[in-house]
This record gives sequence, structure tokens and C-alpha cells, in this order.
Amino acid sequence: MEQKQLIEEIIKLKKERDAIILAHNYQVPEVQDIADIVGDSLALSKHAANTSHKVIVFCGVHFMAESAKILSPDKTVLLPARDAGCPMAEMVTADRLREMKAKYPEAAVVCYVNSSAEVKAEADICCTSSNAVKVVESIKNKQIIFAPDQNLGSYVAKKVKDKEIILWKGFCITHKRVKVDEVKKIKELFPDAKILAHPECEPEIQALADFLGSTSEIIKEAREIPEKDIIIGTEEGVLHILRKENPDKNFYLLSPGLICQNMKKTRLEDVYLSLLNMQYEITLDEDIRLKALKTLDKMLEIS
Repeated sequence: MEQKQLIEEIIKLKKERDAIILAHNYQVPEVQDIADIVGDSLALSKHAANTSHKVIVFCGVHFMAESAKILSPDKTVLLPARDAGCPMAEMVTADRLREMKAKYPEAAVVCYVNSSAEVKAEADICCTSSNAVKVVESIKNKQIIFAPDQNLGSYVAKKVKDKEIILWKGFCITHKRVKVDEVKKIKELFPDAKILAHPECEPEIQALADFLGSTSEIIKEAREIPEKDIIIGTEEGVLHILRKENPDKNFYLLSPGLICQNMKKTRLEDVYLSLLNMQYEITLDEDIRLKALKTLDKMLEIS
């Protein structure tokens, strides 16, 4: 089926199914363009919680679709690419987190949204890269277990001085690929350019950036700063909206390694088949869902 026909069929099926298509900023351009809402994890979580549509087609990775199901249990949540996972989310399990909690009984657990429903159910509150600092500041406990992203956790620790942040040894395999030498080389090529980077990057990369923020914060900063040359230190999918919104600016990727293969698994054909066959539906154990819901609700109250 040609792309034009695929798009027409998706629009038709979306209406028939009473569906909304949510897509992360890291998705391929044609999937972002067919989506009703494009955003980062926090924005998409809010839309999933508030949508009146019966069906949510989540173009992202598994933990994101799970979060949508946690927030909207009465909706049918579909993940078009069934094998779109997140290596970082797989670096923490509920069993291992329980062991950590037993080791630090006075600590509160802040769980990055990049985690499974089972792990969220073991946490006290969730966070995204947009609100991680606010979430940690809201907690009375002096000790915080921050899982699973040690790089985001170290970024938070620098911002929140009155807490002991106990870092889980997890990371994003995509953002970890950025090397210091790459940063120095691109700065030599574009000495007047600003570097906007994600806090999932390693601390030494964070130190070389002019701005650190979530995907949505990077998009906002790129829109508002006067510089015409901007270096982007997050997954390359975000370049699509940046170039659409800012045609007078030049965007360069900080590293050629900033490509998430899992985020690229969803194609237009997958969106079409998902709506046609109502595949692949996300299901959750209700007890786990309710426990995980508490952590997401607490996060949404803060953000």
C-alpha cells in the first residue's frame, strides 16, 4: 500500500475505532505527522490520562503504552510495534528494587517513568526528565533511591543539595553513546552554536552542554534562543519538529549514535495494522496497576 493510501486508511480507521494516536518525539517523521499528539513522556502521560477516546494507539515503547493503560484502564491501549522495548527500563526489576528498599529502609523511591508497571508499583512516586527535580524536592525523606537512570539521578543530585540520592546503575544506551571527543569536534565546527542536551547523557557530556532539559524543554529552548546554529544532544527524532518549527535555524546532532532503534520500530504500516486488527493490546494485573497508578498520580499532581 502506498503511503498516501496508508494515511487515508489510518484516518478512516481512527474515526471508526474512536481512537487517538499518541507519538513520542523520537518516532520516525511520518508517524509523528499522522499522530494527534506528539510529545515527551510527561505530555503524553497527561493526554493518556485525560482523553475521551475509547482507543489509544501509542507510538512509542512498551513502558509508555503501559503508563497509558495505568492511567486509562477503561481504554483499549495498543502498541503498534510489539517488540519496541526500552533497555533502560529492563535494567531494573521489582525484585531487585525491593532488595534495594530493604537495604535503605528510610529512603523514598523515585522511579523514572522509563520503567515497567511492576517497578512503578514498588515506588513512592514517578518522575519524568521534565519534572524530576520538582518531584525529588517534594519529598520529605532525606534519602532518595533514584531508579533506573543514574545520569538523570546525578543531574537531580546537583540541583537538590539537601538530599542523599542513591543512584541505581541504569542508563539509556542511546544517550550513553555520546563521547566527549564528539562534543569537542562539533564545537570546533560550530563554535557559536549552543548545545542543548538531555540529562540522560553522561555527566561529562552534561558539563559541556549550554542547556540541559527534557525533550519538550529542548524544543522550547531551541524556539526561544536567538542563535541560528543549534546542536542537539538527544535522540535524532526530535529534529523533525525542530526543523518544522524553526525553518530559519540550523540543527546539528551532537553524535551520530543518538538513534534509538526501539523508537524507530514503529512504521506507518504498524499503525495501520494496529487499528485494523486492534493489535497489540496492553493488559495489566489490576493490583499492580492500582499500585503503579498511585505513583503516577502523585507525579501528575506535582507537574
